Amino acid sequence: MTNRCGWVKMTNPLYVAYHDQEWGKPLHEEQALFELLCLETYQAGLSWETILNKRAAFKQAFHDYDYRKVATMTDKELEEILKNPSVVRNRLKIFATRSNAQAFLMVQEEFGSFDHYIWSFVDFTPLDNLVKDYQSAPAKTPLSEQISKDMKKRGFKFIGPVAVYSFLQAAGLVNDHEVGCDFNPNK
Repeated sequence: MTNRCGWVKMTNPLYVAYHDQEWGKPLHEEQALFELLCLETYQAGLSWETILNKRAAFKQAFHDYDYRKVATMTDKELEEILKNPSVVRNRLKIFATRSNAQAFLMVQEEFGSFDHYIWSFVDFTPLDNLVKDYQSAPAKTPLSEQISKDMKKRGFKFIGPVAVYSFLQAAGLVNDHEVGCDFNPNK
């Protein structure tokens, strides 16, 4: 029998696949980092399951998260996305995707890559919180507050400390897999 983190909804295959194949694995590819960042911004006020169920539609709407293309999307294109019932139709979140792509490009220009920028906050080594029960993992930390503040200063939107912490977990900068989880990278 496979042991997984307690938050995984076993009734949804997308949830299981996301946990087993993506969540918490150290991620360094720029486009994948941008996608995860966007997904975390869409989640604000919603369940992760809702976002996973709409992920494919978001990918299609936002050019597979090619941040260069997203950065140049017109208001008209974004308005069209708002008509799509397969995505979260929140105007602020949809328009924030373009703003975040633009900020992402500026970070790349300054730091050489978004990967270098974000991983520098953890000295390029994942932090392991040795989580015994997922309910004991924090929703935000002083680190996520620091990063959120810095990202907002750089023009990112919908990037509060909770969204940033979820991103850090998802992209593997922080290992919050339960210690008994078979998918814990430190097992």
